[in-house]
Amino acid sequence: MAKLGRTPAKTVDVADSYAVRLMQHLVVPTFVIDPKRCVVIWNKACERLTGVAASEVIGTNKHWQAFYETKRPCLADLVALDQPEQLPELYSEYAARGHNGLGFSAENWCVMPKLGNQLYLAIDAGPIHDEAGNLIAVVETLRDLTDQKRAETALKELATKDGLTGLSNRRAFDQMLTSEWARAQRTQQPLALLFVDVDHFKLFNDEHGHQSGDECLRAVARVVRRYALRPLDLASRYGGEEFALILPEMGCDDACTIAEEIRRAVMALQIAHGARGAGDRVTLSVGVACHVPGEADGTPNNLLNAADQALYAAKRLGRNRVVCSDRVLAEFTGLGRENEPVSGQVPAVAPRKSA
Repeated sequence: MAKLGRTPAKTVDVADSYAVRLMQHLVVPTFVIDPKRCVVIWNKACERLTGVAASEVIGTNKHWQAFYETKRPCLADLVALDQPEQLPELYSEYAARGHNGLGFSAENWCVMPKLGNQLYLAIDAGPIHDEAGNLIAVVETLRDLTDQKRAETALKELATKDGLTGLSNRRAFDQMLTSEWARAQRTQQPLALLFVDVDHFKLFNDEHGHQSGDECLRAVARVVRRYALRPLDLASRYGGEEFALILPEMGCDDACTIAEEIRRAVMALQIAHGARGAGDRVTLSVGVACHVPGEADGTPNNLLNAADQALYAAKRLGRNRVVCSDRVLAEFTGLGRENEPVSGQVPAVAPRKSA
C-alpha cells in the first residue's frame, strides 16, 4: 500500500499484493473503496456476511445494495466524503474519531436484501493516506452484533413490561410521563392522562379465584392497549387492577371520548362478575385529567393527582363511569341535587382507597 502512496496517479494492480491477499482472507468482514467510492476489495468474510459475491460489487459503487434496500451512503462513503454531519441521520449509534484522521464508527440495523433478513452491525471505517496526505482508500470492517442486540432488547423489555398483561409497567409509565410532561412544557401542547380501574376487583377474585382474576386483567389490558394508537401513546399497568393511559397532545374532550369507549368496550366483553355487592358484569371506572404545563409546573404530580381524584370521584359516584377532573365538582353537585338531603354541600374528594 505504501507503493500506491508514492505513485497515486499511476494505475496499480493491487490484487496481487501481499496486503490485499491478507485482507481477502481476514476472518473479519472487510471491504475497501477508492477515493471515487468504487469498491476495490470485498473479502470472503464480507461475501459470507452479506451474501453478495465480490464479482457483483468490485469496480462499482453499489456496495450499499448489500446492506440497504434504498440507496444511501455507507460509513466508508462518509469517511471518503469527510461528512461526519450525516452520521446522526443515518446511524442509531455513532462516533467520529477525528477530522479526516482516524475515521468513524457506528452501529445500525441493516436489512441485508440478498439474505432476506436483518442484522445489527457494528461498523468501523478508516481512511488510508499516502505520504503526501492524499486519500487513496477507505477500509470498512463489520461485526455482526445481532444476537447481542436482540438479547439486550429482550432484557430492556423485561425491565419495562408487566409480566401478567404485557403492557408497560409502572417504571416505564413513570419515565414516559416525565418525558412527555417536559415535552408538553416545551411545545405548550396538552397532555392527557387516564386512570382505569376495574370495579369491585377484590370481590371478583373472592368470587371467581385469582386465576380468573388474572384472565380478567389480561382481557381489560387488551382493550386498553387498543387505544394507545399513536407512537407516543402509552398503555401501562399502573398497579393491581389499575391501568393508565398517557395521551400526549390531546385535550380533555377527546380523552374523555376514548375513556368512554374503553369503558363500553369492557362492558361488551360481558365478563361475568356476580359477587355480592357488585353488578352482573365486570365494569370500569375511569378518571381523566388534562393539562398544558407551564414553566412553574416542575413535575407531573398535579396531573397525577387530578386523574387520581377524578377516578376516586367516579368510584364515589357509583362506579362504571368516566369522570374528568375538570368536572368533579359539577358531578358531585349533580349527585347532591339528586339526593336532596344534602343542603348544597359538595363532598370532599379525599385520597381514594382501592375498591
